[in-house]
Amino acid sequence: MALPPMLSIEQALSNFSPGLPFAVAFSGGADSTALLLACARRWPGQVRAVHIHHGLQVAADAFETHCRALCQQLNVPLAVRRVQAGHAPGQSPEDAARKARYAALAEAVQSEWPEVHDIALAQHADDQVETLLIALSRGAGLPGLASMPAHWQRQSLDWHRPFLSVPSAALRAWLQNQGHGWVEDPSNTDESFTRNRIRARVLTALAEALPAFRETFARSAKHAAQAQEVLNEVAAQDLAHIGVPPRIEALQRLSRARQALVLRHWLRLQHATTPSSAQLNELLDQLSACTTRGHRIHLKVGVGFVQRDGQHLSWQAA
Repeated sequence: MALPPMLSIEQALSNFSPGLPFAVAFSGGADSTALLLACARRWPGQVRAVHIHHGLQVAADAFETHCRALCQQLNVPLAVRRVQAGHAPGQSPEDAARKARYAALAEAVQSEWPEVHDIALAQHADDQVETLLIALSRGAGLPGLASMPAHWQRQSLDWHRPFLSVPSAALRAWLQNQGHGWVEDPSNTDESFTRNRIRARVLTALAEALPAFRETFARSAKHAAQAQEVLNEVAAQDLAHIGVPPRIEALQRLSRARQALVLRHWLRLQHATTPSSAQLNELLDQLSACTTRGHRIHLKVGVGFVQRDGQHLSWQAA
């Protein structure tokens, strides 16, 4: 099977068809600067920009100043949102910041430009490799191995990553050829973050040992995403059969693997939560043992509790 080729910026945008007008998430770094500049040239007058000010470092004010200046130069409307993302117990600061950033992007677009329904993000081929390696290091299943989707829908918006087949080096080379600078986030060199360690140490080694790793890893992620689509269809069919809330007796007639699949689907779809492997295994064990009317189930799962409610399972937030 032929490998999916890495693309240039121009090739990537030729495959990108957002609804117009659309917004670009603009941090001021090289990746989002390349995305904003290329999109503003391809769709003049149709691009908006949103900058998220995290307030996590002294340089954040300079990032905002840089973004305002470039947007003024390009005649691109800019919205700025400030977030302070505190993380919950057991949640990483990076994950908390990411969730706060996405929520702020959606809020900015929907309040500033109600006519905008599409948002473009600047993650690229190297980001995709890093995401896959992090998923592997955590023992992730297919959803994690599928890495980042190129397109998805959330909060009544269409989100896009048009640069997933463009290497980071190509974006920076393109900007340099255009004579445009960008801001460097000092935290990108902090190797206390897993992603930064991978970027600094692993990608270089991979390039030497496996020159086509971006293409082959992208193909593996695509295979995982396709397999997950099939499993989602099976889970949806099983959930329709066992009902919402799930009937315990109907669940018990499924194999353990399909019980796990449909329970994950139910929790994600109905309650926006994901169980850990240990939590799910304990729940499956309790289901297997649930053969009498008096058997009680009350387990911490995701951010809440799954419990027995008569002949059904129910979930309640913590």
